[in-house]
Amino acid sequence: MIPSLKKLFPSPVFRIVRVLVLAYLGLVGIMLIFQRQYIYYPSHADSATLEAEARQEGLVPWLDAQGGRIGWTYSSPDGSEGTLLIFHGNAGHALNRVYYTERFGRLAKRPAFREIRLFEYPGYADRAGRPSEATFVEAAQHAFDELIGNPSSSGPHYLLGESLGSGVATHLAASRGEHISGLLLITPFTRLSDVGQVHFPFLPVRLLLRDHFPNAQNLEHFESPVVILTAEHDGVVPARLGRQLYLGLDGPKQLFEIAGADHNTLFHRVPTKTWIEAIQFLRAGD
Repeated sequence: MIPSLKKLFPSPVFRIVRVLVLAYLGLVGIMLIFQRQYIYYPSHADSATLEAEARQEGLVPWLDAQGGRIGWTYSSPDGSEGTLLIFHGNAGHALNRVYYTERFGRLAKRPAFREIRLFEYPGYADRAGRPSEATFVEAAQHAFDELIGNPSSSGPHYLLGESLGSGVATHLAASRGEHISGLLLITPFTRLSDVGQVHFPFLPVRLLLRDHFPNAQNLEHFESPVVILTAEHDGVVPARLGRQLYLGLDGPKQLFEIAGADHNTLFHRVPTKTWIEAIQFLRAGD
C-alpha cells in the first residue's frame, strides 16, 4: 500500500508547530542545565588585592574557627551596641558593599552598630566553592553559629539582606530566629521563582528552579522586627514582591518604598532620615 501524500508530506503548519515545540523544549533544557549562571554573577579578585582594598576602607578580615576568611569586619568602639551582619546581592562580592559600612558607620553622627560584618559567599571574590542556595545557607549558618558563640561578639545581632541576600537572611531567621533581633531587607522578594517568572513568563520557572529562597515561608514564624525597602521602578525585583512579603508578615514590620529609585540606585536614594527611622524601628526592643 502506498502511503498517502499527507503522511509523506506533513502540512507546513504541522512542520512549523513541530519546530516551535522542539525549540521551546530546547530552551527549557538550556535553562534547566545552566540556570545558576542566570542567577549568580560573582566577581573574583586575588587575596592581595582584596586585603589592600579592605585596609583602605578600615576593614579587617573576618576569620572562621579554622582561620579561613569568610568576610570583612568594620568595628567602632564608639558605636551603639550590636552587630549588623550583611548578606549582599547576587553580583560582585562583599567588598563592593562597603557603602553599608560608610553609611551605618556615621549614621546621625554616631555609628549605628558596634560591628558591621560583610559576609562573603562561597564562589565569590577569592572564596572557594560553587554558588547555590545550599552552599550559601550552609556557610551562613556556620558563620552565624560561630559569631553568636563568641563571647567577644557584640550582641544583639541584626541581619541585612540585599536582593538575593534577603533569601540567605530569611533562612537564618527561620533556623536561628531566637538569636536575631531584627531584619533589614532591601529589594526582597516572596520567593525566587516569583522573580524568575517575571523575567521568563513563557517558561515553567517554578518547576525548573533548583534554588528557591522562599522568603515568605521562612518568615512565617519570625517575631522580631522586619524593615523592608523597595524601589519604585525596580526592574529586577518588582516592588510588588516586596509589598507582598510585607503584607504576609505577622510581627512588627515597617515598609519604605523609595520613589524614583530602581534596583541599582535604591541605596543612594534613601534619605538619611529613612535609614535612621528604619534602624530605630529595628532597635526599639533593645
